[in-house]
Amino acid sequence: MTATQNVDPAEIAKFEALASRWWDKHGEFKPLHAINPLRANWIDQHSPVSGKTLIDVGCGGGILAESMAHRGASVTGIDMGEAPLSVARLHQLESGVDVDYHQSTAEDMAAQHPDHFDIVCCLEMLEHVPDPAAVIQACADMAKSGATLYFSTINRNPKAFVFAIVGAEHILKLLPAGTHEYTKFIRPSEMALWLREAGLVLEGMTGLLYNPITRNYRLDERDVSVNYMVRASKPA
Repeated sequence: MTATQNVDPAEIAKFEALASRWWDKHGEFKPLHAINPLRANWIDQHSPVSGKTLIDVGCGGGILAESMAHRGASVTGIDMGEAPLSVARLHQLESGVDVDYHQSTAEDMAAQHPDHFDIVCCLEMLEHVPDPAAVIQACADMAKSGATLYFSTINRNPKAFVFAIVGAEHILKLLPAGTHEYTKFIRPSEMALWLREAGLVLEGMTGLLYNPITRNYRLDERDVSVNYMVRASKPA
């Protein structure tokens, strides 16, 4: 599969349609705003980003990219959605941070900038492409030797179906119906295999849990049954 083919137009269209509301903290992207501090802190804790080159693959409207720039990273953001990127560029004028946004696939960016980034982030994106293993390989290719890489996705099991689709999309209305497809969810064992095949070393994994009573999120390394994040390294 070529880089150009590793894009699902239907997935791009979903987020294009919602782009204008990307920075509405009470709208469809409320969950992303809620979990962003947890994700950003986890990344910054393990790989202090200040002064580092960092790329956010599948950056959307720039929520994570901006938070990394605020922490002192030199940030590049790539996405295939033109509308979310336009929103991201507009929002950085308000926030005063500098992020270099490009409409590009991970594969094309890796071909143009191999061995370039200190930190590579690809969060909530792998479950939206036809070939997630190819994206992981591209992320590995664009990372410097000794770099740290971060991925997040959703586990594929009955509990994840109940929580991430039935609960989040249909009962709690945390996300628009149809945001996710169960068959595209990724088991941690599959993630680990693709990391190894890309020449990366799995360093750690943590679950991202939601409490519908308190409406709060938290990290828990003991529970990766639904949402989870992975930390990997590229050997020096």
